[in-house]
Amino acid sequence: MPYQSPISPGRSWYEDSAGPRPEYPALDGDRQADVVIIGGGFTGLSAAAHLAKAGTNVVLLESHRFGDGASGRNGGQLGTGQRAWAEELESEYGFTRAKALFDLAEEAKAHLIDFSAANGIEIDYMPGQLSVAHKPRYVDDYKAHAEIMATRFDYPHIQFMDARETAERLGSTLYHGGSRDSGTGHIHPLKLVIGTARVAAAAGAHIFEKSPATGISAQGGKVKVTTARGAITADKCLLAANAYGGNLEPVSAAHIMPIGSFIGATVPLGDELKVLPGGESVDDSRFVVRYFRKSKDNRLLFGGREVYAVNDPKDIHIHIRKQITEIYPALKDVEITHGWGGYVGITVPRKPFVREVMPNVISVGGYSGHGVMLSNFFGKLYAETVSGNRDRLRLIEDLKIPPFPGGRRFRAPLLFLALNWFALRDRI
Repeated sequence: MPYQSPISPGRSWYEDSAGPRPEYPALDGDRQADVVIIGGGFTGLSAAAHLAKAGTNVVLLESHRFGDGASGRNGGQLGTGQRAWAEELESEYGFTRAKALFDLAEEAKAHLIDFSAANGIEIDYMPGQLSVAHKPRYVDDYKAHAEIMATRFDYPHIQFMDARETAERLGSTLYHGGSRDSGTGHIHPLKLVIGTARVAAAAGAHIFEKSPATGISAQGGKVKVTTARGAITADKCLLAANAYGGNLEPVSAAHIMPIGSFIGATVPLGDELKVLPGGESVDDSRFVVRYFRKSKDNRLLFGGREVYAVNDPKDIHIHIRKQITEIYPALKDVEITHGWGGYVGITVPRKPFVREVMPNVISVGGYSGHGVMLSNFFGKLYAETVSGNRDRLRLIEDLKIPPFPGGRRFRAPLLFLALNWFALRDRI
């Protein structure tokens, strides 16, 4: 029987197309390390690979299997810049800080591509991303954004699209305009997870699957992470569990909220349908965003964070098909071969959360749907911090990230109500 993630609903198309998925041992016994990492997604595995290559004794603990969480199940889109547009960051932090944050994200994009190529990881990179307006009132924002990026942030790769060009590039007339970014693209995320784990292990990192952390404490200049079958004592700790951290550490739990995100994959589409003929990925202007793209074998991979209930939807296929049909009526009867979900770690302002949450313990997460590109690079930045250079990571640490209102008891219901309100606003 095919393996199914115990923490995320449905079996993904990525699992059936990634090739061999090596298994790694579970921790058994106590260990000493320079650095212990909790979480084997993009952030943790990237940090482990860079630390081990630098000669650091690093131990990584993953609760389940590498790729079971968001890193192996996401939409695969890289995007450009931070989650917030650069001009939004400029209005909050000023131009110098906004430009530094944008440049950091551009370096993250280049790093992901370069790291994959240098280490022989085939990530199925495909170029191009379309960002489209689901309401006419947003079209002028996209036009202004393209000009601002070219003139103020030295990024000439975003071109405005009117309604006609948008329809041609999408193969749908549902949207009213938008922009095309030729400086980014999309990938097969599980292949990147598998490859990064291989690089980390080959470099000498001690990486363990099915080894959930049960506690973390810092005392006497050391950090201790406990599991059911052993403990790690280390000088430093990276907490990189993101949406899957639960209540392991209270500060992270107060600032990072998991919300469900669901994706469906169709059978390969015929070229006569003219769905995304240029092969770009797409995100739209809804607050509860819809995102979709075609795979290398011409499947439509369609995702949306929808608020069906506090728990997972009973049938992902039904909800995904409804959204696909709104954009592509010709696909109303298309076979959906896979439907799966996972959890995205978000923060109140949709900016990443990086903070030293106890002595020598840095927590990293809250990418808010923009993590494919940023999370891998933040793992590298954490490795730089261990080697003594914290300046670039501190650009993110200094962002203003308030906790979610309501405390542990009420924050999930309050978020559920808020997301339903935003979903309603998207429709009017």
